[in-house]
Order: sequence, then C-alpha cells, then structure tokens
Amino acid sequence: MQPAVAPGESGNDLTSTVVATMRQMGVMGLPRNYEIFYEALSGTNPMLSLEVIELGNRPTQERLDQIGQKYFAQNHHQTVVEKAREVIAQELEDVARLLRNERTHLERYGQILDQTSSGLNNRDLLSKELLQKIATAMSMATNSTIDHGRQVAQTLDEKSTELESVKSKLEEYKRLADTDPLTHLWNRRAFDKELAAIYNSSNGIVFKGLILADIDRFKEINDRYGHPVGDKILKIIADIFRTSVSDNMFVARTGGEEFVLVVDGVSEQSAHEIADHIRLLIEQTQFCGGQPSVNYGPVTVSMGICMASEAESAEDLYTKADRALYRSKIDGRNRVTRFSDISARSGKNWMLYRKD
Repeated sequence: MQPAVAPGESGNDLTSTVVATMRQMGVMGLPRNYEIFYEALSGTNPMLSLEVIELGNRPTQERLDQIGQKYFAQNHHQTVVEKAREVIAQELEDVARLLRNERTHLERYGQILDQTSSGLNNRDLLSKELLQKIATAMSMATNSTIDHGRQVAQTLDEKSTELESVKSKLEEYKRLADTDPLTHLWNRRAFDKELAAIYNSSNGIVFKGLILADIDRFKEINDRYGHPVGDKILKIIADIFRTSVSDNMFVARTGGEEFVLVVDGVSEQSAHEIADHIRLLIEQTQFCGGQPSVNYGPVTVSMGICMASEAESAEDLYTKADRALYRSKIDGRNRVTRFSDISARSGKNWMLYRKD
C-alpha cells in the first residue's frame, strides 16, 4: 500500500481509494477502520502511513484497533460502550429484582387482608380481643407496606438517576466519536451521515449544497515547517470556517487538509459568496509563529461547489463537488469553482442523467 496524495491535488477520489485498499487488504468496513485508512492514504501522518503499510494483507482487527487507539484514542474507546452496556444491564436487573420483591410484598399484604376480611365476616366468632388482634395485624401490615413502597420509590429514583448518568456518558461518547480531535469540527463519520441525510430528508433538496475545500500545497508546508506547524494551520482554518457560517450549517474536517461545508437554505450564488468569503479570509490571515516570528504563509484554499439538485445521490454530490474542487486546483488554486460552470463549459447537461 502506498499513501495517496490529497484528492484535490491529484484529482483522484481518495474515498474510492480507501475503500479499494481496504477490500484488497481484507479489512472490515468499520467506521474506525475507514478513519485509519483515510488518514494513512492522505499522507498527512507519515508515522501512521508506515504502520498501515507494515500491516500487510489480512491484518487482524485487534492490530487495527491498537493503531486506532494510538492515533485516534478518543474515537476508539469501545470499552466506553461496553462498560455502559454492562452498567445498564446491571441497573435493569436491579430494577427487575426490586419490582419482583415489591410484587411478593404486595401479595403477602393481600393475603393478610384476605385473612382479616374472613375473620371480620365471621361475626359469631368476633370478640373484642379478636378485633384488636385483627386491627393490630392490619395496621402493622399497612405500615410495613407503606414503608416498603417508600423504599422502592426512593430506590427507583436512584436507579433512574444512575441510568440518566449512563445515558449522558453515551451521548458524550457519541459526540466525541463524531468529532475531529485536532480541530473539534465534525469528522468524516459525521459528514457521511449528514451528506446521506440530504437525500433522505422529506424537506427536499432545493437550496441545499456541498462545498469542498482543500488547503493548497499543504504537504509542502508540512515538509518545510513540520507537522506541529501544519496542525496549527489546520486549527486556525477550522476556526475561520466555524466563525464564518451560521449555526445551522454543517462544517467538518474530513481528513488531512480537506474541509467540507454543507449549506442549507441558500441559492447557488449565495453558496458561492459564502465560500469565497471564507477563501478570502484565509488568504488574508497571517500564519506566523516561533521565535523569531516566522511567516508560514501565504496559505490559501481551493474550493468546489455543487448544489444537491445537480446530483442524483450523496455519492454523486460529493463526486461532482470534488470535480469542481479539482478544477479550482488546475486553474491556479486559491479560487472557488461551481460544478454548474464545469458542466456548462463542457457542453453537457448533467440534469439529463437524473433519474425520475
């Protein structure tokens, strides 16, 4: 296996390469495995790429999990889910046992009521002494049942609190599993779900689109200044994306130097204006650091846009946005290209290929 360059630089579909490589090596299509191979094939983490190369064919899942734990620890804590399942199972068993005990207690209370009721119905045998015994037995049984009921209610409340805590931990785990550890944007796994949701939504696909962004010549930056500087640049660009769009827009780092923006409720022209605004902000940002201060720039990004109405599916939408991104690269970088401009330029009407 040889690490691939970023798709925006070569025009190759890195996602397809990842899938093909995993199939060739006999790797299961698990989200955590996709994450490992996506980063390895992008070439942005040489150490990870070397470890994946050393795996050879048919690597064990245990070995893959070890690599995942090493490089993506927050996304590979499977024990979090396993422990949560154990806790939930134990808590539910405790609740079931509590309810079984409560049923037994109520059955005994019912038996006492039946016995005392039978005694009260037999008026010929009633005496003052017997009435006192019956009243005492009923009072003790009732007080015991009330106390037991309070204990059950308190215990159930405690169990409910514990289960809510487990639920919160699972939700936090889910959030971390969908978050890029470096930039704290959404990651590839979250993006895949968001992209699929565009065509699965009942709200339709009008005014929805995809913007792909790729840092220009990022490998040269890493080679010249080192990966710590590259990571710093990725964080700054992530912050620019995060602060430049509204809360209802989805922003993710999908691997290496690639960012994506899923827009909703905008026209193609508005999507282009959003993308170009972000592009310009990045171009104007000073990327400096070190003592004495070193200017790592200029840093620029190339972007590609495709509206959902121009594609047949989530995969088709990504492919066409990637074509537009590649066009920005070969036209000189640091620019935004719309897929509609590519199709018009080539004389093809891509809408003819849409299914009814």
